[in-house]
Amino acid sequence: MIRRSTAARGLAIAAVLSVGLAACSTTSGGGEGEGSTDPLKIGTLLPLTGNLAYLGPPEVAGVGLAVADINEAGGVLGKDVEIASADSGDGDNLAVSTNSATDLLGQDVNAIIGAASSTVTLNVVDSVTEAGVIQVSPANTSTTLSGYSPLFARTAPPDTVQGQALGSLMLDDGHQKVAFLTMQDDYATGLRDNVQKAVEAGGGEVVYGGTGDGTEFAQAETNFSNVVSDALATKPDAIAIFAFEETKAAIAELVTQKWDFAGNTYLCDGNTADYSKDFDPGTLEGVKGTIPGADAPEDFKQRLNDFYKEDAGKDLADYAYGPESYDAAILVALAAVRGEATDGQTIADNIAAVSGSEEGATEVSTFEEGVKALEAGDEIAYKGVSGIGPLNEDNDPSSAFIGVYEYDAKNKNIWTKVVEGSVVEG
Repeated sequence: MIRRSTAARGLAIAAVLSVGLAACSTTSGGGEGEGSTDPLKIGTLLPLTGNLAYLGPPEVAGVGLAVADINEAGGVLGKDVEIASADSGDGDNLAVSTNSATDLLGQDVNAIIGAASSTVTLNVVDSVTEAGVIQVSPANTSTTLSGYSPLFARTAPPDTVQGQALGSLMLDDGHQKVAFLTMQDDYATGLRDNVQKAVEAGGGEVVYGGTGDGTEFAQAETNFSNVVSDALATKPDAIAIFAFEETKAAIAELVTQKWDFAGNTYLCDGNTADYSKDFDPGTLEGVKGTIPGADAPEDFKQRLNDFYKEDAGKDLADYAYGPESYDAAILVALAAVRGEATDGQTIADNIAAVSGSEEGATEVSTFEEGVKALEAGDEIAYKGVSGIGPLNEDNDPSSAFIGVYEYDAKNKNIWTKVVEGSVVEG
């Protein structure tokens, strides 16, 4: 029988922010091992430093708000959920994520939410899996991670979905000759490859930076003079940039070489950020970008911002992957409730089911609704704020929304519309 306390509980967060090396316990992932009913402990491996640090605040807030809601509804199996926090860093310094993952496993977390970077996840996922801990990423999109481990799942879609959306966006805007500026990184090259497939399937041509051309630039690159010159020499009518922090230097060089940005330049989730403090007003006006995920409801964004402001003392500047982080934590908790245990394997065995993979499932939109339905003996389909479909056999969302953004005169990315795509299993 599913046990649940009916008394409302406050948020109990055991947040231990550390990137130091810690000894790894042999019982990581379940406290007492398989079938454990010890308090659910969620570790967060999210970017607090590095090129993706701008994604950290909404992701941290998403997990924190979810845990607050879970505990307010009575916790998991009658016990408050705890959080242990660590910095993932980014792909430029993998030692940060290595040490942080070791630290979290040493604290006997049952689940890890993160990382934001696919490269970082690929650096730690094997050790997390070996420890029997489930890892759920709210932002990884690399197709390499589809079905990578039975203990890995994600609430962001693989790049096949964003690639199709971004490639179609370029074609719909009338572009036929496109150039790609791509960082040498599994995420960037994978997304580039999928955009290229979409462009070529629609009759377009990649004139620079295509798959196999060997034109990728190094991570942390700062000198884009030759890259931009070579790209512009092919006379593209559009340019897409697949990178992280390197994007700023690439844009600066495009400005120097007098590239016409408006309506001809495209970014992706790794760099569709607020550049209002980085470039002169109007520099990016008309530039478009894509970010997986629907535009979250305003009331949810307000709750997310209120939580972060109380926790960190400032407002959120961005909401990217906040909904996916919230849903990741809710799915982990509901999976533990369905399996009546908090160990990593039990959560992994039940996470697809609570996402709606079972036929005839009752649709729920909150943790509390999900617990009540499970207690009544129903299968459930959690429909969260990110708008993803049930997890498939690869533990990828079976469908997802991709948000399309356009930059205004202040160089801020403004949501304009959303497109939905389905994930085709390989």
